[in-house]
Amino acid sequence: MNILKFIESFTNEGVIKSLGEKHSRRESFTQFGNMGKMAAFAAAPLGIAALLTPNKTRAASASSAAFFAAAAETPTQALQLALTLEYLEDEFYQIALDTNGLIPQADRDIIAQISQHEAAHVDFLRQALGNDAPEKPTFDFTGGQGNPGGPFNPFQDYQVFLVMSQAFEDTGVRAYKGQAGNLMSKPDLLQAALQIHSVEARHASQIRRLRGLKGWIPGNDEGGHPDAVNAVYAGENVTDQAGFNTATVPNIPAIAGSESFDEPLTGAQATSIASLFIVS
Repeated sequence: MNILKFIESFTNEGVIKSLGEKHSRRESFTQFGNMGKMAAFAAAPLGIAALLTPNKTRAASASSAAFFAAAAETPTQALQLALTLEYLEDEFYQIALDTNGLIPQADRDIIAQISQHEAAHVDFLRQALGNDAPEKPTFDFTGGQGNPGGPFNPFQDYQVFLVMSQAFEDTGVRAYKGQAGNLMSKPDLLQAALQIHSVEARHASQIRRLRGLKGWIPGNDEGGHPDAVNAVYAGENVTDQAGFNTATVPNIPAIAGSESFDEPLTGAQATSIASLFIVS
């Protein structure tokens, strides 16, 4: 299955709702993953949903209202979401580097450098959160939600790996941007988050260039399927910025208006994307 088509099958509307309950960090992030998966399964084509959903998850679907997912509305929740995304990227790159024959030698130093950055981000965020740092989730990058032989395997096909890397990096960029407002009351944390945000943007640009694409996002084109609007790139093609229609600037193509501005992801949107790859 094409990873781009898989990712674009999901929507983000109404995925995350705070239930006002308190849970342990481990429970919260386990349920964080479950809620995202339940929403993803509901939005996926029936065949994919049946393929991805373990029997025990199908049986438990009626109790999905009991699942909790942080909406990333406080500085702590914002950093917890950021750390979860960094955990995901860190493990993704480490597995790729440990997989013999996956990464061409010409690209290996680039991927290794990005991997080092992600590991440093994990260490920093864990230190910043202290006792509030969530445990690292268990990830499944095949789309099989813990079942072997999922619909795709990024560690057997380098081009699939690059597509997923691009999606993860662009999700990170938009997610950090979306959490800036929740960090306004903590200027030191906001500054640190913005420092990470700019590095994630450089990663995203570099990965896109490894795929032979522009280093920025044209409209909502994720690359390879220009007619698709998937969860990672939904809303990237807006042209209205603070009441100004950027598509009306004289003597430049209309698409340049949307290219000139990146859009944020809400905590709910970022959570639903990351949760597609969280097993527990």
